[in-house]
Amino acid sequence: MDHRKQFVVRPGDKLSLAGIDPSYSGAHASGEAALPEIQRNVARMDELQALLYADGNQSLLVVLQALDAAGKDGVVRHLFSGMNPQGTRVFGFKQPSAEEAAHDFLWRAHQRTPAKGEVVVFNRSHYEDVLVVRVHNLVPKAVWSQRYAVINDFEKMLVQNGTRILKFFLHISPEEQLARFRQRLDDPARNWKISESDYSERELWTDYVTAYEEALSRTSTKDAPWYVIPANHKWFRNLAISQIIVDTMEGMGLQTPPTRVNLQEIAAKYHAAEAAQEKRSGKPGKRAAKA
Repeated sequence: MDHRKQFVVRPGDKLSLAGIDPSYSGAHASGEAALPEIQRNVARMDELQALLYADGNQSLLVVLQALDAAGKDGVVRHLFSGMNPQGTRVFGFKQPSAEEAAHDFLWRAHQRTPAKGEVVVFNRSHYEDVLVVRVHNLVPKAVWSQRYAVINDFEKMLVQNGTRILKFFLHISPEEQLARFRQRLDDPARNWKISESDYSERELWTDYVTAYEEALSRTSTKDAPWYVIPANHKWFRNLAISQIIVDTMEGMGLQTPPTRVNLQEIAAKYHAAEAAQEKRSGKPGKRAAKA
């Protein structure tokens, strides 16, 4: 199954989240059955990230958006923790600081976009400025309604500069959200996640769904698509996202860059250094020892 085709928000379509089952789990009957495939995908993501870093001509931006408790942190922990930290960064976007609020709404996001060779994950993102801002009436409709076009232009510019963009909305049901809130109450190790805003924001569920439907419909483009990922089952969420990332990165034409030095000259320098080391230490080098 090609999850890119299955879960993409097709450009120009009007999205209805009510028509997407958040409990969908595909062909696997359980997380245990899906685990080997998830592990293969994560290992392949690590290999592809190393190629991306070595190639140094492209980058990948992954955007994660969701209602509370849908699993953004879990995606980061389970799918990206195996990548080399030298070429991978994660940013969590919270309420803007005074400095950030003094600039245009894309200023803080643009500073954190990936350099060539990097993978960057946005845990929440510039989309908060057409979601939270809209739901809580923080700016007039005349302001936030113009931001969809600005976002599209911003992402188009990133794509033209060699950044591949993947945007994931983690789709859970209100029943599943409440069950996860219960887990936070019952598990002392998760108590720190509890927030008063969890419940006040939950009261605005319908408003958030409306805001997400319009945002995803108006900003899913060919080069920066949105994917709605059924996320009631954490394991299926991880499976679908990891497959989409692998399939996308394998299509980027990543290659090990050509050698930029004269290998014969370097080999000669190595053998000279090896011989000098043998002379100083009185011990044969690896080549002599093998002989």
